[in-house]
Amino acid sequence: MTKDNIIRNIPGLQHKDSGNFFLIAGPCVIENERMPFEIAEILVDITARLKIPFIFKASYRKANRTKADSFTGIGDVQAMEILQKVGKTFQIPVITDIHTSVEANLAAQYVDVLQIPAFLCRQTDLLLAAAATGKTVNVKKGQFLSPDAMRFAVEKIRSAGNSQVILTERGTTFGYQDLVIDYRGLPVMQQNEVPVVLDCTHSLQQPNQASGVTGGQPKMIETVARAAIAVGADGLFIETHPDPSKALSDGANMLNLNLMEGMLAKLVRIRKAIRD
Repeated sequence: MTKDNIIRNIPGLQHKDSGNFFLIAGPCVIENERMPFEIAEILVDITARLKIPFIFKASYRKANRTKADSFTGIGDVQAMEILQKVGKTFQIPVITDIHTSVEANLAAQYVDVLQIPAFLCRQTDLLLAAAATGKTVNVKKGQFLSPDAMRFAVEKIRSAGNSQVILTERGTTFGYQDLVIDYRGLPVMQQNEVPVVLDCTHSLQQPNQASGVTGGQPKMIETVARAAIAVGADGLFIETHPDPSKALSDGANMLNLNLMEGMLAKLVRIRKAIRD
């Protein structure tokens, strides 16, 4: 299966043949019932006008937090029900992280795409369980792995009879408290004949801060997104929030929702330029 067909096979995805990159975007985590609908409504409107295929993203639970008292979620089933309702309300696909093999079947009842967090991308049982659901599986590249090594994650999922695989670059560990993006990794991972996404927000994290709260460089989001589209990324992953300073998770590296439309309009123009 070609990477274009993988994208087309995502249920409910609109504007599949527009020639644009696809967008995975939304808040880091479900904070309450109201906020996901407010964010989704705005993103659906923007992406419809720009003809960008759009998948709404939110984690139902944040399992990887620096401090024990950090916010993790409002309850797994409650959050997944909200995600499902967002998808049905706006007729769009939704995606969320899973952390254990048991969670794969549960989450698959509510979402269209399952996401494997970067730190778990080598967990064979998790990859196979996600693949067995038949859902599209988006695997984030570990900060500790080379792009070429991600072929083994693809092979594991395909070995379970599932060819619906996406790979996402989210930066590589650089010292103790920073990440770098090696854009050579995008075409390397595309050699697996899968769509490749750049995570424009987590790639700009500054992890392991002494305060126990991960830092970030949100002012660089547009810069790295432009570079990704110029290199030929198939999609972008962008966490966004109406007020990142008040977000309950990853606020330091999220894009303010007010900046999304202007940035996406520029990226569409870059995409058109490299395809012409």
